[in-house]
Order: sequence, then C-alpha cells, then structure tokens
Amino acid sequence: MNVELQVLKHLARAPQPTASVIDGYCQSYKDLFKEVRNYECFKYLHLGLVSPIKRKSLPEIAKVVGIKSAQSLHHFIANSPWSVKELKKRRLEKIKKILSGVAITVIIDETGDRKKGKKTDYVARQYLGSIGKIDNGIVSVNAYGVYQNITFPLVVKIFKPRGTLKPEEHYKTKIELASEIIEELIGQGWKSVLNNLRLLIQPLMMLWLILPWLDILHNRKLLLGLNQLISDINQFQPFFSSG
Repeated sequence: MNVELQVLKHLARAPQPTASVIDGYCQSYKDLFKEVRNYECFKYLHLGLVSPIKRKSLPEIAKVVGIKSAQSLHHFIANSPWSVKELKKRRLEKIKKILSGVAITVIIDETGDRKKGKKTDYVARQYLGSIGKIDNGIVSVNAYGVYQNITFPLVVKIFKPRGTLKPEEHYKTKIELASEIIEELIGQGWKSVLNNLRLLIQPLMMLWLILPWLDILHNRKLLLGLNQLISDINQFQPFFSSG
C-alpha cells in the first residue's frame, strides 16, 4: 500500500446518510460524538424509532435500518464515550430556542410499560398506567411540553422500586422525582411560572408523606386544607418557557 492510500485510510470519513429529515435533525448533535461510527448509530436509532416497526428493540431497529448486527447499536448505548447529560442539555436548549418564549403547557405524569425478564434494571411488579393494573414492568416519571396539538418530551426519570436499588442508590418517590424534574427545568432556564410550580410541588410532597398518618390520626381540618391545596394546583395556569 502506497503512502497516499495509507493517508486516505486514516482520514475521517463522512457519516453514512439516512433519511434527509433524520440527517438534518441529528446534524446539530454531531459535535457531541468524537467517532463517526457513534454518530451513525445515533442517526440509526432515530431512524428506527420513527419507523413503523412494532417492537423498537435494537435487533429490530438494526434490521429496518439495514445493519447486519445490532451489536454496534448495543455498544453505542452501553460503552461509547458520549455524554447523555450533554445530549439532554443540547436537546432542551434546541426546544427552548424554537419556542422563543411561546406559551406551552407542561404536563408531569408517570407511565409504565410491561417488561418481561429480570435483566433490565429497575423492572419489578408494580402498577403500570399503560394497562391499568399491577404487572412486571418499568415505570418512569415524565415531563411533557404541549404546544397547540404537538406534544414533546422534556425530561424523564426512571422510578426505582426499593427491591431494585443498587448499593449506591437511594429510594425516591415519584413525587420526589417530579420535584427534581422541576428543579432541573428551572436550572436550565425554564423559569417563569415554573418557579411557582416548585412552590406547589413541595407541599404536594408533604401530602404524600402525611396521608398514611391520617388513617391513624384523623384530622378533619388538615385533610380539608390538603384537599384545597390539590384543588388550587388543578387550577394552575399553563407554564411558559423563558427564552
């Protein structure tokens, strides 16, 4: 092999193209990936997620995007040196820039999905909102933004049942996770009415702590006050993004 071919072999190649809409969206995240193969996997995952396949598993995504094996996608998620934190931050910055101060509604809710087996972290028998009963699955607390008829994800946190915690982890209720989500949004510039929401979320956390005791020590005035608090929260106005 001559010197010219050796040089060409080690030059950074251009990433393989996918659908134009995927390539255009992912372009603004390209600098977060040092290796072109990682960036390609990032695009392949997006292409697979918007594809019509029923199961969004890595093997199925690999098939629909034309990859011979799902191993590269698994390596990208499990071992590649890219920062999830930086990726999330970049995505929220893009959303906030696009909104440019336009009023949106922020919805915080939990969702649960069935999951067979025990290999996936934080899977346990618990209430799953998607099926309306207790079953084996994984649950998350999510913040969504709603603008007109468009719903888009903001922040997601996995709920970790007590029996699934790792040694260095501490148990957090779903209300505590919701409070953390609000704090994160405020910390990243989503202020405005979110500051007021934080004041309402904190009393709601206390409600969850107090409710079990009300079954033992009845206090009618306290219960009425808590019900009034819930009513006030339900009347809370839509949130706004701060540009």
